[in-house]
Amino acid sequence: MKVLLVHNDYGKYSGEEAVVDKMAAMLGGLGHDVAQLRMTTAGARESLSGKIRGFVSGVYCPGGVKAMREALRREKPDVVNIHNLFPFISPAALRECKKAGVPVIMTVHNFRLICPTGLFMRNNRPCELCLEKGNEWGCVRYNCEHSMLKSVGYAARNAVARLRRHYLDCVDRFACITDFQRRKLIAAGFPAERIVVIPNSIDATAEPSASTDGGYVAFSGRISGEKGVDMIIETARRNPGIPFRLAGAVRDKELVENLPENVKLMGHLSGAGFERFNSEARFFVMASRCYEGFPMAILEAARYGKPTIAPDHGGFSEIIGRGTDAIGVLFTPNDTDSLSAAVSSLWADSAESARLGAAANSKLRTRYSTEVISSKWASLITEIQSRPI
Repeated sequence: MKVLLVHNDYGKYSGEEAVVDKMAAMLGGLGHDVAQLRMTTAGARESLSGKIRGFVSGVYCPGGVKAMREALRREKPDVVNIHNLFPFISPAALRECKKAGVPVIMTVHNFRLICPTGLFMRNNRPCELCLEKGNEWGCVRYNCEHSMLKSVGYAARNAVARLRRHYLDCVDRFACITDFQRRKLIAAGFPAERIVVIPNSIDATAEPSASTDGGYVAFSGRISGEKGVDMIIETARRNPGIPFRLAGAVRDKELVENLPENVKLMGHLSGAGFERFNSEARFFVMASRCYEGFPMAILEAARYGKPTIAPDHGGFSEIIGRGTDAIGVLFTPNDTDSLSAAVSSLWADSAESARLGAAANSKLRTRYSTEVISSKWASLITEIQSRPI
């Protein structure tokens, strides 16, 4: 069976691109013939003309529609798997799949089908105003992108896609990565019978550390405000005896000014350096102010037998879990006191950290491993391809 993967890459390589690349490898491993339609936003926002082009293309991109049409004719896929369409493919390209009679599965990485920014966030807090039909324009009212051109463009492309029913008419299955996401799509009016939940996955090949200790509290990801890195740094300041290591590119430079002595920036890590960073941590911490989708950092930590402290909202709640299902600790979202208490408590109990880490690795192997998730995708692709369009 042939699968066409469709994705508009972001300006910089992100977790979403990593998931798309992994999807290609996973489908190939299942024996499918994989073709790709990839476009990129890289460099497009560096000029006014590029910004205007992105503004217009998000609503309707002739080049993206043409590229989809040509890819369908050239590749003759049995199934199309959509990831990101904005801005240079555009939702209008879905009509080409409908015309060609090819079933479409859309992987829902974030909340962009409902919220123009994709984050469900305003003023560093979760915001669900866009759940009410027709409220895309709240993005303009509150200038959620902190740029009126972007806010208007993002609201317009969502409104047009909704009013023209591109998603509802042309997507056969919406593959959400968490049940939280599934519930939000249903609340926004998407048909429940067309929504499935297939989480992100990772190869469960690394052996967890046998040690019950670790040298530091770790954070891995973009160092920015929406990730709650300011709360992590403040937690470190309140706990000077606990070392913190932050790995990732710095986007908001003001966050890393005047760091406490127990915080060290590791920069972007990959390969052996990233593996060593993961294996030598005691546990990981995430403090995202927004819901996020399905952070791969939690699975990376679990791969090395490390638990994660995370906010009790969005998909974090179901991924981390509670009670006997817990693979970490949940804290009150946007509450530095709660985060600091969770960090200091888990740091003081290395045995509990090791127990949760072992549970994280076990949950990874039974629920989120490539082997487990690939079987879900195999079933979905077989089922959707056999349906009459």
